[in-house]
Amino acid sequence: MDLQISDRVALITGASGGIGFETARLLAEEGAKLVLSDLRIDELEEEAKRLPTDALCMAADVTDQEAVDAVAAAGRERFGRIDIVVHAAGVTGAKGDPIDMSDEDYREAWDIDFMSAVRVARATLPGMREAKWGRFICVTSENAVQPYWEEATYNAAKAALSAFVKNISYREAKNGILCNTVAPAFIETPMTDGMMKQRAEKLGVSFEEAIQSFLDEERPGIALKRRGQASEVAAAIALLASERGSFINGSNLRVDGGSVQSVQT
Repeated sequence: MDLQISDRVALITGASGGIGFETARLLAEEGAKLVLSDLRIDELEEEAKRLPTDALCMAADVTDQEAVDAVAAAGRERFGRIDIVVHAAGVTGAKGDPIDMSDEDYREAWDIDFMSAVRVARATLPGMREAKWGRFICVTSENAVQPYWEEATYNAAKAALSAFVKNISYREAKNGILCNTVAPAFIETPMTDGMMKQRAEKLGVSFEEAIQSFLDEERPGIALKRRGQASEVAAAIALLASERGSFINGSNLRVDGGSVQSVQT
């Protein structure tokens, strides 16, 4: 399917991660130019050389408005504009009893998982308004609507992120900008690899056994009984970034294998 985004310019944060880079790869295959950012970009720069498009890589701390502004400005200087934003940067944050988490634990998740999106919006939406076309997509999580008790810092920040994107979707539609979220669950990424390695060590089982026990005990809604692939999330993001998704606005597209056990969220 032609997504009709050839020569569009996409800014992707958290681009060295599994979902971020798979999205970059897919958008590049559709002819988009790329502005890729992450905290550490050595590996990203090497990977970007293999993409079939022009890509600008920049290190940026999304907790710093000036750094975010600099990435957007560099993208506009290089390519003339920013048409698409895919905000995939984030952390899982501290885990444990919600009332035992410190103020700093909550602030860290809030700053990285929520306020970062506000900063990216400040840096990119004005240009999209002028162009009368844009796509603003944030990666949230199943946790935004199905919170797990030991992940309160992450739950709160991701829920706020979902509400923020829904909020701006009302205002920006008149400017030709569509704002949506994509909510993955248990995707095969370095982040979940780390989680499963810790689980395997704790239970004294193999890595694969840790994954299966997690699916059985913690994610019973995933009837497929496997982790999702970053490419499967990227496909959903690409649809929202495209002309093909031109009537999708203010939505939360779940790519969770059924993990969220409700009809609507």
